[in-house]
Amino acid sequence: MSKDDDIFEDLDATEGDEEDFEEEGAESAEFEPDSAALLAAIDWDGAGTVEGDPLQGVDVIIAAVKRLPNDPGVYRMFGAGGEVLYVGKARSLKKRVASYTRLTGHTNRIMRMIRETRAMEFVTTRTETEALLLEANLIKRLRPRYNVLMRDDKSFPYILIGDAHEAPAIVKHRGARSRKGSYFGPFASAGAVTRTINSLQRAFLLRTCTDSVYETRSRPCLLYQIKRCSGPCTREISLEDYRSLVGEAEGFLSGRSSQIKQGLSQAMQDASQELDFERAAVLRDRLSALAHIQSHQGINPHGVEEADVFAIHCEGGLTCIQVFFFRTGQNWGNRAYFPRADVSLEPAEVLGAFIAQFYDDKPTPPLILSSLDFEDRTLLGEALSVRASRKVQFAVPARGEKRDLVDHALANAREALGRRLAETSSQARLLAGLAETFSLPNPPRRIEIYDNSHISGTNAVGAMVVAGPQGFAKNQYRKFNIKGADITPGDDFGMMREVMTRRFSRLVKEHGEGPTPVVESEDKEDILHSEMPDWPDLVFIDGGKGQITAVRAILEELGIAEKVTTIGIAKGVDRDAGRERFITKGRDPFTLPPRDPVLYFVQRLRDEAHRFAIGSHRARRKKELTRNPLDEIAGIGPSRKRALLHHFGTAKAVSRAGLGDLQKVEGISAATAQIVYDHFHER
Repeated sequence: MSKDDDIFEDLDATEGDEEDFEEEGAESAEFEPDSAALLAAIDWDGAGTVEGDPLQGVDVIIAAVKRLPNDPGVYRMFGAGGEVLYVGKARSLKKRVASYTRLTGHTNRIMRMIRETRAMEFVTTRTETEALLLEANLIKRLRPRYNVLMRDDKSFPYILIGDAHEAPAIVKHRGARSRKGSYFGPFASAGAVTRTINSLQRAFLLRTCTDSVYETRSRPCLLYQIKRCSGPCTREISLEDYRSLVGEAEGFLSGRSSQIKQGLSQAMQDASQELDFERAAVLRDRLSALAHIQSHQGINPHGVEEADVFAIHCEGGLTCIQVFFFRTGQNWGNRAYFPRADVSLEPAEVLGAFIAQFYDDKPTPPLILSSLDFEDRTLLGEALSVRASRKVQFAVPARGEKRDLVDHALANAREALGRRLAETSSQARLLAGLAETFSLPNPPRRIEIYDNSHISGTNAVGAMVVAGPQGFAKNQYRKFNIKGADITPGDDFGMMREVMTRRFSRLVKEHGEGPTPVVESEDKEDILHSEMPDWPDLVFIDGGKGQITAVRAILEELGIAEKVTTIGIAKGVDRDAGRERFITKGRDPFTLPPRDPVLYFVQRLRDEAHRFAIGSHRARRKKELTRNPLDEIAGIGPSRKRALLHHFGTAKAVSRAGLGDLQKVEGISAATAQIVYDHFHER
């Protein structure tokens, strides 16, 4: 298989939905290399059909090659059920696709992909650069089984200092950068942003409260008292002086930290000479806070202003890519990724595929450093330059400070992968022990644990926790606000019935009639590191015989009772941990030895379900306690609610007010006053 046409061979991908794409069968489509919005307008040229076509495997590919041009473009391979198997790009579609018709020289994974192919679709592009961008975009949105899977694709947090307010706040921001203001980042984690903002508060005394809180303050808050805010809300500082603090903070985050520190140091000396020791102490504390920020940033390079550093390490069938972010000459954190990649792929191929997907929806710095060179590095640099509308340079440093940064990232990649291998090995042994203890045919790939939480039936919440070969999958957790009007307060059986009905009814509707069985011939390592399935192999219920009976009744109604293994975890004697009784079909209730590792593992699963259920219940209860009766009135938004509360003081006073009194409130029209009055008074 030629490497000249595609670096993304044998890949694995992330999220997406193939329904976003029209498949009308036009010959080609041309598009600007920017974006996802244009993807929906692409018309794909199809070879074969997903349903009813007798061609399969190599025959489908041979039929497609006969009418393919030598133009650059992107191709997709489909399986028997219409699922996307693979997305690839090519400098020449004809040559690239023809390479799949050879019966030798492929890895086992690619051979399986070819055998499973039932249809192919194509789109031609003007240049290979456009094909590369489109391929990365499609891999992010579809779920091709044979593409590199970028498992963790969360957006990065930023620091935002707005400019649409008289006293801009400094806040954490994640998502679309649609708010007006200055953005600084990305930071590797929300914790890094929080720590930096806390230190910046001490250094520059900027507010972090919301605009609504700012407008309602009549006296300084606690943050002003502990010298974490300058108090612009009550004019403890003039707006002009506050704007100066904002400018200093923006200068520090923009890389002018030395000038800012020198200015503060000089101001502190001047205050001391003028015997203004109180002001000098404030400036001293601000200088100390700035030093604290820089001391917690690790490596701070002198010759690298703005760059991302990528390093890859492969071992034991797993891959770790460590990414470091440097902005304004400061280290703003790092994050470890564990993409799924076939062991036959070279690390450089995986790294190139990963970087292309990484920048599909993220801003690109002017410099990208990597630990390995990869084949399409120049092409990817051109593609990212087109997208960023400025020069983006790739480099593989061999010496100097930049090489030190890469080596530091590589060392972190090795350590992170070592920890992951140890955790995975331990988790695999526990899952194997779990299968043996509960007579399961295979180690479970997806375990779901259910629990309820309430106080005398109020604010009842059901919780679902998910675990698998990679540990707890927190992005799969779900909570269920109990809504059944016919459920008696405190009826745990009724609550569990509602939770299980809602969960498995939706699962049947969206993902078929049951879990996909494990094929005995599949590679066990492949199963261990595969994507978590939608259906659970094992369900734990925190409860005794009553709860498990209710659950099985629901599963029988849905016709899936024999396809899902359910086990109840009953409280032990005197509710002691270690004496839990397990209730499973075909066996009398039993306990496990006190020091059995499987027992500890199940306890950990149950405790996590407890934690999540109680946390969800407390959040709902807190929301209930802080709910304002005015929130329930249609047409009363934050501004009108604030006006009513300012005028009357409390929601209770609003409910007692007469129609004439309501009309006197600024911003409340006669019609709105009538709506508010009618809400609290029956005619």
